[in-house]
Amino acid sequence: EAGILSGRRRTRPFGLAGGSAGLPGSTTVRRTSGVVEVLDSTASVTMEPGDTITIETPGGGGYGRP
Repeated sequence: EAGILSGRRRTRPFGLAGGSAGLPGSTTVRRTSGVVEVLDSTASVTMEPGDTITIETPGGGGYGRP
């Protein structure tokens, strides 16, 4: 079993002082069959031998004018 409790999956992290927003994060499970499942920000999933989970954390927003 694997579980994830995360944030900033739908909304992008904000920037400050005119900086651009960062990118949202994502969590995926790649099954040994090649099927890729996208998980919600809060999810649990049964893993099988050979399955992999990838967690991409959200990027921080920028600071100041680009």
